Amino acid sequence: MLIRRPPDIPASEITGESLYQNRRAWLSTAGVTLAGLALPARARAWGGDDKLTPYDVVTTYNNYDEFGTGKDEPAKHAGGLKTKPWMVTVEGDVKKKGSIYLDDLLKGIPLVDRTYRMRCVEAWSMVIPWNGIMLGDLIRKLEPGTKAKYVEFTTLLDPKQMPGQESGVLGWPYVEALRIDEAMHPLALLTTGVYGKPLPNQNGAPIRLTVPWKYGFKGGKSIVRIRFLETQPRTTWNIAAPQEYGFLGNVNPNVSHPRWTQKEERRLGEFFKRPTLMFNGYADQVGQLYTGLDLKANF
Repeated sequence: MLIRRPPDIPASEITGESLYQNRRAWLSTAGVTLAGLALPARARAWGGDDKLTPYDVVTTYNNYDEFGTGKDEPAKHAGGLKTKPWMVTVEGDVKKKGSIYLDDLLKGIPLVDRTYRMRCVEAWSMVIPWNGIMLGDLIRKLEPGTKAKYVEFTTLLDPKQMPGQESGVLGWPYVEALRIDEAMHPLALLTTGVYGKPLPNQNGAPIRLTVPWKYGFKGGKSIVRIRFLETQPRTTWNIAAPQEYGFLGNVNPNVSHPRWTQKEERRLGEFFKRPTLMFNGYADQVGQLYTGLDLKANF
């Protein structure tokens, strides 16, 4: 299950130093101890022409259908979600299975800060500084078996707390999944914070999946179950609209959505559209995962 990590993460993927100011306060608030966390020795400067999307935009313009289909509804309706204590159940072909408190699940895994471009299938995008852990570090800790080829993530099912689940917009609970080699890639995160602060409920608190080379629908939120499987699982949007939402969900300007092109995107806060980059600009890091695969047939 081990994969080689790149010699360095590009500077453009690392959160700027100013965003670390509230780090220790956040760790205390989040209930995460400093013991065992490998804090970065230094912060690297933000690079390229990308600018961070403001915190108030990141936390008020969201896709989280469990709290409503309008972009402003999650921020309005998610405040009552109880995120402490939080249990995650680990199932499937894995050695360390069972239900465990989130703090214990993450204990001893180094915390990382990564700033990623994030692209929605609806052709809008943000640039967000995340805090969390590398998903691959958790997978190594859980010790999956040799038959595990996929990792599935299930969101909380609780219509009393998540009023959007009373609707028939999707089949609940929300389920997403990655191939095991994708999940082991060092760019794949389980996120617990944003902008150096605890992850707000509307952004998927207390823990969500963040995979920057894929469209946003791949990022399951408020995760309560992680399951290791031998065969490819069915995922929520792929079930709801398979012609629009493929299992891979990779950002690809050459594969149009049936109702609009994916060649351009609008960065929130900008007037003009910009070209969509292959794998959202992470082709050098993740392109080898799809060598020889027809990405128009496997979208």
